[in-house]
Amino acid sequence: MSIFADHYFTQEATAIVADDHQAALERCVARLREQMPVIGLRNPKIGTAGNRWIYCDGPDWVMGFHSGELWLAHQLTGDPAFADAARARRPDFRCVLENQRFRDHDLGFQFSLHSVAEWLMTGDRTARRMGLEAATFLMERFRPEGGYIQAWAPRGPDDRAHAAFVAGRMIADTMQNLALLIWAWRETGIADFRAVALAHARTTARHLVRQDDTAFHTYVFDPASGAPLRGETHQGFADDSCWARGQAWLIHGFAQTYVTTGERDMLDTARRLAAKAEELTGNRRVPVWDYRLPASEPQHVDSSAAAIMASGLYILSGAVESDESNRWRSFADRLVAGLLAECDLTDEPGAQGFLGHGAAHVPAGRVDAMLPYGDYYFMEALMRSLGHDRFFW
Repeated sequence: MSIFADHYFTQEATAIVADDHQAALERCVARLREQMPVIGLRNPKIGTAGNRWIYCDGPDWVMGFHSGELWLAHQLTGDPAFADAARARRPDFRCVLENQRFRDHDLGFQFSLHSVAEWLMTGDRTARRMGLEAATFLMERFRPEGGYIQAWAPRGPDDRAHAAFVAGRMIADTMQNLALLIWAWRETGIADFRAVALAHARTTARHLVRQDDTAFHTYVFDPASGAPLRGETHQGFADDSCWARGQAWLIHGFAQTYVTTGERDMLDTARRLAAKAEELTGNRRVPVWDYRLPASEPQHVDSSAAAIMASGLYILSGAVESDESNRWRSFADRLVAGLLAECDLTDEPGAQGFLGHGAAHVPAGRVDAMLPYGDYYFMEALMRSLGHDRFFW
């Protein structure tokens, strides 16, 4: 049992947590409703110092998260205004499907939260076709020689340095995108979708997850032979450090893959990653952006890592029994409590999003900001904590 569990698992404390989470969820829905005429058809990318959104300039890996929030709000309220706002973004997603240069491993982030969500919520056949087309493109990124889905794509013949960087590279984030493949398998019965998802997941467990249960952000394979070469970072502090959001992506991704496939090794990997994150988070309620950050470095926290991890821990809690279930729920509740105490903007006048203090890309200087993925997973975590079980993954 976690040392943090006792407080949360008295009957009185559990009721207080549920009330706090319900109130926060209602504030998220109210913020979305308030901001619809301001945001319009734009897709939030990152917040400014004044908690206003900067928007995506064309297709972007983050473009689906606001749609996901709108579909969750529609599910909660039945208000067609939320569905209409999400559905009206369809041309942006068609642009991704029609242009190869916009397609990479993030197709799951984009289309699970837009097209798959619309299909599941409304039964729209065009949305289903778009989701399946995106899943096919994602599956085609699979590299059988190494057993992984290549993360990023070359930018063209004039940027050879970038082409060399992306060749043979997988990253932690892709575990979250596998849900699109699992959905496509369940939707069509085509076994290749499931096979590719599980092959990539097992390569991730073998190479991205270290023996001490921390994770690399990226791993590089020989592009021709598929031979494993080395682990590196891209957004973490160092190659041998542990980027907090990467660990969170993996916890959520492995737990979700277990729930949708029943493959036991997915559950075992999620448990290992969660136990290590619990250890590394220590007494913090919102994790620092990299778990192995030297004390001499600025200690930026990452609200998005906390939100993603909390949602994944709620999934994990529901997949196991008894004391272990309580352990993961306790840890998730503590992370959400930290977000509510330290990062919540839903009562902040003038703020357009839900959470502050997100660390988008610290080495590039993008810190202490609202992030659309932090907002989406915050909303998802609140819903999971309250027993909602219909999501788009």
